[in-house]
Amino acid sequence: MKRWLAFAPLIVLALLALLFAGYALKRDPNVQPQAMVGKPMPPLTLPELSTGAATSLASVAQGGPVLINFFASWCAPCEIEHPQLMALNAQGVKVIGVAYKDAPPNTQAFLTRLGDPFAARLVDRDGAAGLEFGVTGVPETYLVGSNGVILAKHTGPLTPDAAEELLAKAR
Repeated sequence: MKRWLAFAPLIVLALLALLFAGYALKRDPNVQPQAMVGKPMPPLTLPELSTGAATSLASVAQGGPVLINFFASWCAPCEIEHPQLMALNAQGVKVIGVAYKDAPPNTQAFLTRLGDPFAARLVDRDGAAGLEFGVTGVPETYLVGSNGVILAKHTGPLTPDAAEELLAKAR
């Protein structure tokens, strides 16, 4: 029994090596988090949160620059960034919310509880729009210029400094 305990650290080390090797084999080194920056916004039509009406993302993003924020009610960092989105809305910044892989009732409850900072609320139930944009996780925010070109991307919760940096790229 004591002899087995001497090999326990070695066994744990071998299991960790297998775990990391498995991760490395599944990781795609060609993924480019900023791949859509400098390219036109994908031509997407998504359901509107409250009515379910098919809505063109380009039509709600007109008159840019505009921020497009992918969020979810199940996302803790999304809740952390929410006060910053409310502050941007209060400053007159147009923010479009895309509920990523989230059930509309959950999204509506989330916005009712925390406040609604969005000029438009769209639903990406299956994550297809997120794939088109290159979303790697929520929250992610894209700055889209008045010409429909993606100017910048921010991954993670927006902070006041990150929001100012994004908006500076629109000027």
